[in-house]
Amino acid sequence: MSVPTPSAVAVVTGASRGLGAGLAASFAAAGLRLGLCARSLPRVPEGADALARSVDVTDAGSVDGFAADVAVRFGRIDLWVNNAGVLEPIGPLADADPGALRHHVAVNVDGVVFGTRAFARHVRRRPGGGVLVNLSSGAGRNPYEGWAAYCASKAAVDMLTDVVALEERAHGLRAYALAPGLVDTDMQALIRSTPEESFPSVERFHRAYRDGAFNSAAWVGAYILGLVADGGGGDDVRVRVPDQPREG
Repeated sequence: MSVPTPSAVAVVTGASRGLGAGLAASFAAAGLRLGLCARSLPRVPEGADALARSVDVTDAGSVDGFAADVAVRFGRIDLWVNNAGVLEPIGPLADADPGALRHHVAVNVDGVVFGTRAFARHVRRRPGGGVLVNLSSGAGRNPYEGWAAYCASKAAVDMLTDVVALEERAHGLRAYALAPGLVDTDMQALIRSTPEESFPSVERFHRAYRDGAFNSAAWVGAYILGLVADGGGGDDVRVRVPDQPREG
């Protein structure tokens, strides 16, 4: 697999922990320069050339300002990964708190909309195209009891990305809705701690944990770098990271 030029610049939202922090480390190891943001200030991987900021992705002005600051610092942005997201509330939609639902949609949908918009506007202003990766999930394509908000928000991400891929192709932007597979993050721990009456499919995630059936952040990062380098997703907008081979 070829890799992007080390002078390439990648933005990762939700980069303070979990998959976002893992992607930042993976991209830094490949020599990319980084723009990292999250609600809490992300830690810069050791040795990385990075701009890290605390950014509320539900605020379009804050996202636009961060994109502008990264572009000023590094000259351009080549890859934008909308990773910031939440899982809760978990349980039947009829029992969900309206405030929690509004927050979920604000982060998982509005945050992706605003990040996508900021990057598309950036790509339009300079030559060379770019790659947008919006983190999706199999839950956007398959219903799970107890995950009404999460399934709906990820389905919205899929369709948003489909549309943007069409709208921005003339400007050289390639857009992907990426399902990363199971990655053992704090979100996975939250799922496993959920009682079966709230999330009937929880045993599937306990089984994955017992079997160690996870993709590492480095594996997901390598797949994304393949998309950047050689268009590894082909013509597909909705792509899934292959399952990582298990040792032994």
